[in-house]
Amino acid sequence: MHPHCLLIPLLVFVFLFSSTLTLQAGEAVKIGEINPLSGYLAKHGWEIHQGIRYAVEEVNERGGLAGRRIELLSRDDRSSPEIAVNRARELIYQEKVAGLLGGYVDSLVGPISQVAARHRVPYVASASLQSALTRQWKNPYFFRVSKLEGIVEPLSRFIINDLQAKRVALLYMATPGSTEFADSIAARLKSAGVDLPIVEKFRPGARDFSVSLIKIKEADIDVLISGGFFPDNLILVRQMRERDTGLKAFVAPWGVAYPSFIKEMGAASEGLLGTCAWNPGVTMPGTEKESQALVEGFRRKFGEEPNTTTMHGYTSARALLAALARVLQKGEPPGGPAIRRELAALDLLLPMERLKFDAFGDPLYYRQVVVQIQQGKMVVVHPPERATGKVMYPLSF
Repeated sequence: MHPHCLLIPLLVFVFLFSSTLTLQAGEAVKIGEINPLSGYLAKHGWEIHQGIRYAVEEVNERGGLAGRRIELLSRDDRSSPEIAVNRARELIYQEKVAGLLGGYVDSLVGPISQVAARHRVPYVASASLQSALTRQWKNPYFFRVSKLEGIVEPLSRFIINDLQAKRVALLYMATPGSTEFADSIAARLKSAGVDLPIVEKFRPGARDFSVSLIKIKEADIDVLISGGFFPDNLILVRQMRERDTGLKAFVAPWGVAYPSFIKEMGAASEGLLGTCAWNPGVTMPGTEKESQALVEGFRRKFGEEPNTTTMHGYTSARALLAALARVLQKGEPPGGPAIRRELAALDLLLPMERLKFDAFGDPLYYRQVVVQIQQGKMVVVHPPERATGKVMYPLSF
């Protein structure tokens, strides 16, 4: 069991029933975050929370925004859409928050975004991919710092051009984001002439992939792509390592490119491929000093390494805080329409990305890199202009 799992019940209690800051009434600007701090998605929800908390405390330690401190109200959705909706209503109705943050997987983000839209409260989602949330449903109060294209485009180009894979298997989880990822990458691979004889969906919490792995062996697959999350990939890789699958590469956009995954799997993680938008040592050109300062500060505060999910939480908070700062500097009350206006006008260079939103609330410049675990470290192998090493391929799994 991951060590965070043992701490989650106590930590959730602390953050739900104690204030992050000791402030007199009227001095603080309240913002809310809703994350899966318990349940199936708790690991990544907790990482997003830490990134958001770090950004808020960073601002408050510098004197706040226009002389006003920020009060962060954290709520646990328990990995449940119904509870996520109730938490959003509570923060909006009772706490009168100026904006919302957080969210991991679109089955949680989507319902929160609808509540926020009805009440004209800006919501900057930390981890959201489903295109329908911005392209099909008109929501001027919804913004996000990630998008599916920023994963699918570099990953498909890497598999087609760099690996030159001929036969690919795709296993993906039954969530909106993972399903759309599977559909999108399958379409790109097929259009390039890649054969996909195995495309299978699995439910969250799946414990046995042995049947799929037997099919993969029999189908003579070159590359296996996993659309699962951290716990799914732990199980899948362990079962894959226990048998001869004939695979030459294993790729997972979620859950592999984490120091905790490498620590958990040890030598079994060698050669695995993943994607990330940021990690210690993997940052946007021009943000090296800011990135290193964040890593060192995070270590001091939390006693551990930040990771790519942490940075998604941090980036979403930086966006909302920057918009709030502009509203307050103009002498305006921090209301929804004013904050939304400033979010739409943002253009920030941050360690994870240059953050500027398009007319739909999607980030214009979000792009992940492909990394491979080599000798216990993450090495960027794609795109070429950001590579820190060469891909090891083919391997034998």
